[in-house]
Amino acid sequence: MRFTKMHGLGNDYIYVNCFSQTVKDPSGLAQIVSDRHTGIGSDGLILIERSKTADVRMRIFNADGSEAQMCGNGIRCVAKYAYEHKLADAGGCFSVPGGDSYPASLRVETGNGVLTLGLAIDGDDKVQKVCVNMGEPVLTAKDVPVNLPVKRIIEQPMQFENRAFVMTCVSMGNPHAVFFRKVVSEVELKRFGPVIENHSIFPQRANVHFVQVINPAEFTMLTWERGSGITLACGTGACACCVAAALTGRGQRICTAHLPGGDLELNWCQQDNCVYMTGPAVEVFEGTWPQEEP
Repeated sequence: MRFTKMHGLGNDYIYVNCFSQTVKDPSGLAQIVSDRHTGIGSDGLILIERSKTADVRMRIFNADGSEAQMCGNGIRCVAKYAYEHKLADAGGCFSVPGGDSYPASLRVETGNGVLTLGLAIDGDDKVQKVCVNMGEPVLTAKDVPVNLPVKRIIEQPMQFENRAFVMTCVSMGNPHAVFFRKVVSEVELKRFGPVIENHSIFPQRANVHFVQVINPAEFTMLTWERGSGITLACGTGACACCVAAALTGRGQRICTAHLPGGDLELNWCQQDNCVYMTGPAVEVFEGTWPQEEP
């Protein structure tokens, strides 16, 4: 099986071109190839497939084999791969309302619907940066989903392992729990990440983020990603943190997220209520996996 390893800010996945190959057990394969000691090493597996409604379709499988609806860093890499390997013809100009414009665009089918992406292309016809229209944030508790008897979860007092927390929840096609801290480096992420991810109030589990606001236009974040554990970046999570910061009066709608793997530019646009995320996509290497199935 041919594969390509790619990453967005260190959030790395194994990508398989399913225009020309078939993966019969992606859940099992994801667990094997993601292992950083006996496999290739990644946060999961992403299949690039044909789509009836968009230019390409992406399916995401976390390192534990569970299928995810959406991955912000992953979708940027899918767009880069699809363009550079000529799986799809890029369309016309893509523009952020009141913001930047990009000379080419692609549409990608995901578990959260079809998303449109703008591509920044260099002189060698390589994609260096991708802007994704991530859609409108979902704030209603039952739709995130979170099983709490409130309409929205904004600054909600909680207790996990007898420790007090204040939680804001947002869905960007997948559920996110956001916690603001004065000093994010002091958070016991390995302890509380899996506890919160798997808590009974989250029927689909949750991505967990701890955020330190530097100023209204910048924040630093750490992530425990659902199904993968600690990751260097989470694109949907950065979008959720941008929304949470604005909702709680801590941040602006246009801001920069500093993640362990690098920076993302975010814009919760007032004109259309969509969140636009801009960041890099990098191809690391190609290879052949000796067996298709586990």
